[in-house]
Amino acid sequence: MVSPGAVGPTNLTVQPDERRVIAPLNKESGYGGYGTTNNSRELSLALLWRIAVEWRWLILAAVGTGLALAVLITLLTPLKYRSTTSIELNPPQVEIIADEDSKGGRQSSARNDTNFVGTQLALLGSRALAERVAQNLNLAADPAIVGQGTDRTANTEAAARFVQGGTQVKLQPQSMIVSVAFIARDPQLAAKVVNATTDAYIATNLERRYQSSSYARNFLQRQIANVRRDLEKSERRLTAYAQQQRLISIGNSEEGGDTNSLTGSSLVSLNTALAATQARRIAAEQKYREAALGGATTEGSSNAAPLRAQIAALDAEYQQKLQTFRPEYPEMMALKARIDALRASVITETRNANSDRIGTLRQDFQAARAEEDRLRAQVAGLSGTVLNQRSRLIQYNILKRDVDTNRTLYDALLQRYKEIGVAGGIGTAVASVVDRGLVPGGAFSPNLYLNLIIGVVLGSIVGMLAAVALEFINDTIKTPDDVRNKLQLPFLGGIPNIKNLKPIEELKDTLSPVAEAYLSTASAMQFVTAGGAPKTLLITSTRPAEGKSTSAWALAHSFTRLGKSVLLIDADMRRPAFVTGRENVGLSHILTNSGSLSEHVLQTDVDALWVMPSGTIPPSPPELIASARFAALLADASATFDVVVIDGPPILGLADSPLLSSIVQATLMVIESGRTRTRAAVEAQNRMRTAGAHMVGAILTRYQPQSSYGYGYGYGYGQNKDQYRYVADGNEKKRRIMLTMHDEP
Repeated sequence: MVSPGAVGPTNLTVQPDERRVIAPLNKESGYGGYGTTNNSRELSLALLWRIAVEWRWLILAAVGTGLALAVLITLLTPLKYRSTTSIELNPPQVEIIADEDSKGGRQSSARNDTNFVGTQLALLGSRALAERVAQNLNLAADPAIVGQGTDRTANTEAAARFVQGGTQVKLQPQSMIVSVAFIARDPQLAAKVVNATTDAYIATNLERRYQSSSYARNFLQRQIANVRRDLEKSERRLTAYAQQQRLISIGNSEEGGDTNSLTGSSLVSLNTALAATQARRIAAEQKYREAALGGATTEGSSNAAPLRAQIAALDAEYQQKLQTFRPEYPEMMALKARIDALRASVITETRNANSDRIGTLRQDFQAARAEEDRLRAQVAGLSGTVLNQRSRLIQYNILKRDVDTNRTLYDALLQRYKEIGVAGGIGTAVASVVDRGLVPGGAFSPNLYLNLIIGVVLGSIVGMLAAVALEFINDTIKTPDDVRNKLQLPFLGGIPNIKNLKPIEELKDTLSPVAEAYLSTASAMQFVTAGGAPKTLLITSTRPAEGKSTSAWALAHSFTRLGKSVLLIDADMRRPAFVTGRENVGLSHILTNSGSLSEHVLQTDVDALWVMPSGTIPPSPPELIASARFAALLADASATFDVVVIDGPPILGLADSPLLSSIVQATLMVIESGRTRTRAAVEAQNRMRTAGAHMVGAILTRYQPQSSYGYGYGYGYGQNKDQYRYVADGNEKKRRIMLTMHDEP
């Protein structure tokens, strides 16, 4: 309650009612988030860090739950043992014809055949192999594997499923080594089954290979027998037909022409002899005709040679004497007559010799023509025989081709049978064991450390997702960035939590964090207008209990510390925050009755700070605020005091604050950090702007300035209150600046 004092600006002491000044403290307020305009938030590292710090207990609870579940799962999971064996795959080597660049005549195919490797991996995990292993180890008789059933078939299938389900096959990278592992609850059983699996796999491949070659041999034997019978039949038909047609084939010509028979061979010989005789006849005829047409020649007889020699000598002598004598000379004429006589003798001798030679050539020509005619007659006779035989050779050649085909097929099958017989017993095994499975020394599952890591990771993820979901569901104003981005208002100050002292008592200590925060806000108010701090300042909030009245008192007190005279008006005439106990004093009385300003203000125990209580609660506060009397009162107060601070009612649902904001010079919103919804704050701000309010900024109440959100400084005291310090945020490194005050001696 307020102790009464004289009316006027001098000796009144006003203490706010502690029941109404400030709402219960909120220890969950946050700080440091980021956002964007239009009430949307973008995920960022800073936002995630702020969410993690703010919801750290939720995240730690999720991590603890994950650890507990990991431990529980580890304890409830039965022990499992794994035995591993290694085998090497040996792809079959296929011989192919080498190209020109290869050195050898044959070369092997590539060993990294993916189809082969994939096939072998599938065989290692096949149900058939699992059934064989189950049968070899008699697992169907083990009750621990198949239960207490008596059906042998069902037990065998259950044992095969047990083997197939526990087998793990993995190809080692960049190699032909395959790791085969088996997982079981018994270490002895794990080693026994994995070794039996590899042995059964190798044995199955060998049996399959032998069965394949055996089947091929049996098939080829049947085919060879059939082809041999066909060959014998075709040979018999060919021989019978040749005997029936009296065809005698000579030579091994594959073409089967006419020359393979005796008649054909004779015809060929006669044709050859006919050609030779015809050539000889043509040559004799040519010589005969040349001799007959040539007449007497000087080369016709050997007896004319001496005569030609004498003619030549006499002719030379004649030419020599012709240089001396004339042709009419008797001696010359006699020599000429002698030469002519010798020439006549030569002609006679030559004609006789030519007659004998022509007769000889005629005889040779006639003999050659007679031989040609005889051979031509024989060839004509044999040609008819060959033409008749050719029609019979058509069927003979058909039968002979059938024989050749059957013989070729028979030889090929016989050669293939020999190759399979040799290849069936030799070659490289498809797989070979590299390392046999050993009895495991310990269980590989469950892995406590791995489960704990998974529990921590999953718990952290679930906790963080839950925190992010709650953060976006609980869309409140928490940080200075929320004020700037969501409300588009300047941030003028953040008021920390008050943990131990009452608000008014905390403000009495000028070195307390709360007093310093409000003083910082009052200092910031010096720059919101061109003339400094606003003359009339409305303090309002979105909803009740956000620290509005406490902030109004604290700001008024802070303005006095800056050397200003301040009047605090309690304009919340619905639920007054400052109760004085004085009747007929206050805002409602001065607005409804005549009276001066000095009659309705009371001086507090703070120098230069006066207060005007709300007075008696009127039936309609908005009508009083909207009256001309209130505007005149506010003008009188702003002329009397340096700063007039008005504590207005909440905005939403009431018309008082919008009316007050239209009259005052500036309006300051008080927002409780972490409690005020963004939508409500935006709606309240829109109402104020619609009324024409000059929104100069907002302050956040009840937030923790030392939360590691990346903002500001933390304030506190040492053991001695005279030691004032501020500490920069940081986990690894802190910088402190201390100023120690001592009383003067």
